[in-house]
Amino acid sequence: MGTIFDQAQGKTDVPHRHDYYTVLIIEKANGKHVIDYQTHPFQESEVHFVSPGQVHQVALTDRPKGWFFTFSKDFLVENNIPESFISNINLFRPFGDSPPLKVDKITFERLLRIVKEMEACLPKGLTYRSRALGALLQLFLIYCNNSSNVDVEQLDEESASICILRDFKDLVEKKYNEWHKVNRYATEIHISSKHLSQTVKNYTGKSAKGVIQDRLLLEAKRLLLHTELTIKEIAYRIGFEEPLHFSGFFKNKAGISPSKFREEKKR
Repeated sequence: MGTIFDQAQGKTDVPHRHDYYTVLIIEKANGKHVIDYQTHPFQESEVHFVSPGQVHQVALTDRPKGWFFTFSKDFLVENNIPESFISNINLFRPFGDSPPLKVDKITFERLLRIVKEMEACLPKGLTYRSRALGALLQLFLIYCNNSSNVDVEQLDEESASICILRDFKDLVEKKYNEWHKVNRYATEIHISSKHLSQTVKNYTGKSAKGVIQDRLLLEAKRLLLHTELTIKEIAYRIGFEEPLHFSGFFKNKAGISPSKFREEKKR
């Protein structure tokens, strides 16, 4: 991170998104990390996770001490790492709040050793290079998971409830701009709306309706700030039949009208 800071001459990057996963390991830094419009001031010994498609911005006031690495969905496939592993550890959150993970000193030192092992595996002449990096990635994420407050049941990829939660998250990501009702998702998963809502609540602390609305709100914010679409066009883009209903939804969830949000954030 220090090298990148030097190359940019300390200038803050603009909000942007990637189609791959990003991990930031912060040993010491002054500034903030904005992920999907949530601001997280940097602190020592923490790890930040950014999912594909999330809008983020790193703003530093001086040279940081830290590292970052990225990996793609193709990399997971090549190394036989199921996406369900990434989903179940719940460190990468494609929508909603994505707070940094604070870890203890011993775990942080382990993570740094793994990152240095990753560096050692980067030369392309290394036999089984990709497989070594894949193993180190899983070990890194497992240590991080053990430092988080995720229920260990979420790691059970054969659990019926976890399968329901994973299917629901996948469907929300694919269909949020078409399906706004919980019962539509429940029908697709072949369970009752009540069962789906209770399962989602048990593992995420949010209702199924809340998860759907969080995804809608996030996409609305992204479109307001990163496109020139009108508010009416945005409303139709994310599945609202009436722009007035969209404006009411946005103000209720964000506490501000869509036009005011766009105006204030673009100043």
